[in-house]
Parts: sequence; C-alpha cells; structure tokens
Amino acid sequence: MTSNVAVIAGAGSGLSAALARLLAREGFQIVLAARNIEKLGALQAQTSAQAVATDVSDPASVEQLFDVADKAGPLSLAVFNASGRARGPIAELDPEAVRQALLVGAYGGFLVAQQAARRMLALGSGSILFTGATASVKGFAGSAGFAMPKFGLRGLAQSMARELAPKNIHVAHFIIDGAIASAASGQDAEPRDRRLSPDAIAEAYLAIHRQQRSAWTWEMELRPWVETF
Repeated sequence: MTSNVAVIAGAGSGLSAALARLLAREGFQIVLAARNIEKLGALQAQTSAQAVATDVSDPASVEQLFDVADKAGPLSLAVFNASGRARGPIAELDPEAVRQALLVGAYGGFLVAQQAARRMLALGSGSILFTGATASVKGFAGSAGFAMPKFGLRGLAQSMARELAPKNIHVAHFIIDGAIASAASGQDAEPRDRRLSPDAIAEAYLAIHRQQRSAWTWEMELRPWVETF
C-alpha cells in the first residue's frame, strides 16, 4: 500500500467505531465524517482520528472532507457507512423523508465514492467499501424508504467494481444481514453471537481491503450463525 489514510463516512458508535479502532491499531491515519462530530470525541481520543462535520448529501461538504484527508496523505481506503431510512406503509410515507433517505443513502454514497475514486485513479490503487443491509437485496413490506437507497447503493458499488477493478481499485459492497450487537441491543444475551459483532465485521472489512488482487470479491454477505436467509 502506498499510504494508510482511511476515510470513514457516516461515523458513529457502532461499526464505524469498531473499524476506526481496528484501523488505528493497524497504523492507519483516520478521518471520520459525520453530520454531528461532537459525538465522536471519545473515539477521536482512542484513535487519534480527525473528525470533519460532513453532510454526505452535499457535494461541497464531501469535497471539503476529502480536502482534509488529502492533508493527511495519499488515500488508501474509503468506507461509506452512512444510511438513510424512511419507515412506513407506502401510502403513508412522507415524500420529503423518502427524498432525504435517498439523498443520504444513495446519492451520498455516489458523492463520497466519486471523490475517493478521483484520488485513487491518480494513485493507481485503493479500496472503496460500501455498507449495505438485508434491504440491499430484499424489499420488505413497509420498507420501501429503506430498500430504495440500499438497492441504489448496491447498484453503484457493482457498477464501480466493474469499472475500477481493471484500474487496480478494489470496490466492494457488504450485505450486513442481521442486527449489529451493542450494549443496548443485548449483545451478551443468549444464544451467544446471535447478533453481528461490530469488531468481527471490522475484521472482514480490513480483510477485503487487503485481498490479493488475483482473488478480489466485489460483495460479501455477513450474518450471525442463527440468522435465517
């Protein structure tokens, strides 16, 4: 790798935090992006990460995020973990809430990926990883406002993977098929490991980033052993 700079867009206390801690232990310089960066103080202290207030649905805001990352060094890894969601029956969904979900969850993924791709094309290497969900491949009843952005994000990832892999840029999409464990969700409840460990997911992300290019994967499904599919 030519550098160890990583951008994590949509940073919070779950998967993004686990990934930031892992990358910090592995020597990465980390730039965290979130709409509200005040919540990231403890994570910054743990990882020596920079935090940039970012609206992923705004092109200028995303460009500013990557300008900050440029000062840390050449970009090696970009992770899009932001998500938009609007719940409810189709006849009752608020159109504005759905528009915002699409702007954050799909358009935001495009904006972040575009900025990352421009830099990685110039470098000739790098990885761009997208966080999907069960809704990326299954549109459940009452979930149109979540399935639409997730389906869109998956299509973006697949198209980018086909375009950029021959240029030595690894693009991958993760289907997180199940609930992610946290103290609030009952991480220690029986049966053990019934929810996805954020630390285990983070290990999978790093493994994909480090895959040898003769055996790249563009998509990985992750689910706990008790989850049906």
